Amino acid sequence: MGTYGLIGKNIDYSFSKSFFKKKFEKENLIHNYVNFDIKVIDELPLIFSKTKDLLGLNVTVPYKETILPYLDKLHSDANKIGAVNTIKIKNGKLIGYNTDHYGFSKSIIPNINKNHRSALIIGTGGAAKAIYFALNKLNIKAKFISREPKNIQYLSYSDLTPKIIKENLIIINCTPVGTYPNIDKHPLIPYEFLNNKHLLFDLIYNPIQTTFLKKGSKMNTKTINGSEMLKIQAEKSWEIWNK
Repeated sequence: MGTYGLIGKNIDYSFSKSFFKKKFEKENLIHNYVNFDIKVIDELPLIFSKTKDLLGLNVTVPYKETILPYLDKLHSDANKIGAVNTIKIKNGKLIGYNTDHYGFSKSIIPNINKNHRSALIIGTGGAAKAIYFALNKLNIKAKFISREPKNIQYLSYSDLTPKIIKENLIIINCTPVGTYPNIDKHPLIPYEFLNNKHLLFDLIYNPIQTTFLKKGSKMNTKTINGSEMLKIQAEKSWEIWNK
């Protein structure tokens, strides 16, 4: 018997606990999966000192980047991305991995075509960095949309002209804007410039169709939510924990 869990903040809504509980029941595995809802990342050591038989962790908002200093080792992909969403605990050592990029790639590949050569990534956090990494491996150029652009890889919301939107046929929301219960909120992009060649991908999975995706649908875009990506990355986490 072992314990697995999720590190995050305000994570009562999270899919992970119910996903792994069902997985354990289906496969007749006697394991626990616990939500470790912490207010600040400094509380992390308490989890390790108080939790027996802890074998692996998932990591979600807002700790995918701030958790790095607490880890003993990073897998090469996680090191390149600069963010971790999976931790394997082996011989008392914490090893950080990133399965977000894997889940995203597997879920978007069936939906892209030769016209999808460049993308806009809304957000600049750990998830956004994983998506950028995945797109780069797919040979799709990408830029971040940020309220505070840092360099030429970043655009501000005011930069989103009709030309920019037309040139970037994939737009991915990597922010929590629109997550339950704030389902009426959405990223402030010019939806009126979208068309049926666009693909909108929202990493959010609750609600199933966010306002971001609804606004895209009204412009005849193809839309994908984050549920399939989440399932794929969760299974990849389980694979890593059990190598």
